[in-house]
Amino acid sequence: MKLTVVGGGSTYTPELIDGFARLRDTLPLTELVLVDPAADRLDLVGGLARRIFARQDHPGTITTTSDLDAGVEGADAVLLQLRVGGQAAREQDETWPLECGCVGQETTGAGGLAKALRTVPVVLDIAERVRRANPDAWIIDFTNPVGIVTRALLRAGHKAVGLCNVAIGFQRKFAALLGVAPAEIHLDHVGLNHLTWERAVRLGGPDGENVLPRLLAEHGDAVADDLRLPRTVLDRLGVVPSYYLRYFYAHDEVVRELGTKPSRAAEVAAMEKQLLDLYGDPALDEKPALLAKRGGAFYSEAAVDLAAGLLGGGGSPYQVVNTYNHGTLAFLPDDAVIETQAAIGADGAVPLPVAPVDPLYAGLVANVTAYEDLALDAALRGGRDRVFRALLAHPLVGQYATADGLTDRLIAHNREHLAWA
Repeated sequence: MKLTVVGGGSTYTPELIDGFARLRDTLPLTELVLVDPAADRLDLVGGLARRIFARQDHPGTITTTSDLDAGVEGADAVLLQLRVGGQAAREQDETWPLECGCVGQETTGAGGLAKALRTVPVVLDIAERVRRANPDAWIIDFTNPVGIVTRALLRAGHKAVGLCNVAIGFQRKFAALLGVAPAEIHLDHVGLNHLTWERAVRLGGPDGENVLPRLLAEHGDAVADDLRLPRTVLDRLGVVPSYYLRYFYAHDEVVRELGTKPSRAAEVAAMEKQLLDLYGDPALDEKPALLAKRGGAFYSEAAVDLAAGLLGGGGSPYQVVNTYNHGTLAFLPDDAVIETQAAIGADGAVPLPVAPVDPLYAGLVANVTAYEDLALDAALRGGRDRVFRALLAHPLVGQYATADGLTDRLIAHNREHLAWA
């Protein structure tokens, strides 16, 4: 079984490699290819990847290349984890929206739109080359904004599933709090990528006992602290929102906070320099502890589980993924991409039935889905007016003067990545 990672020079990659090594019975890889245009980073990451495999006696081979077409040839699955523009572009996404009084964040709001505009054309080009080289290969997208990118891939007819680590993070957290194995936790996870709520936490499967009320009663303070939301918000809602909901539920508070400290991009860029120095140590043969602060917790487990399920391995039968709605949420169009529990198999992801969604959440989901439709249109066709329309539709913007100012800044900071600008 061959798997290719596009963006293999990422400092995330050793986390992924560690998962492939530990979970080789679930996903029996014989060949892993890391593809990245940054040859210097690729050499460092590739060297550590081989040492991790050797330490854990994994029999598979790891190769590195900057040649995308060669790297995806014969791959059973291609995992996308790229960042167009690197941390420098992320730094901009997180700062210029603050000039207009809006959240600066790399996956939502104006910064998220900027990332989508840079990313969608690049991902579609990669996917088309994958299809030409190997039309049967699955594409697993971990590239943000996952919902918009996955929607672009599916609309273009690619065999694609989107992946995020938010749900598996909740699963692991709840399992630890309840003292059960993670496999025992089944989440009633509903919404869009980075806009989801856990409405139930069931033991044993989709029809198991809902222990969310007990979880909140006994551990509500710990959950609220992780989300940086007041405990009273969880008690009043009776659900657990993803931590990205703080950008919506406490927008002005977050904007004030972001204006008083270095950006997350600056922190990550400094961390990446340290990580790459560590990766260059020929004695290092395991992922360093510092990597846990980089983000992407449990990403490797989620990726292994999904790839195994799609390729006929030992993956979990139900997994939280990003895929077409196809009537699952009745208030959304069929071609919206939702994030939900799905049955995973060789034919892809089939969403499980979902109970009716409270208007409190459905309204926001419908609003952001409309924004994502406009965002994808802007990414595919370009133009200032399309960018403006997407920003005006976003619930974190919503005012024409603000949308105008953000549009000008977005184009100015991303001109080199926008063919139409």
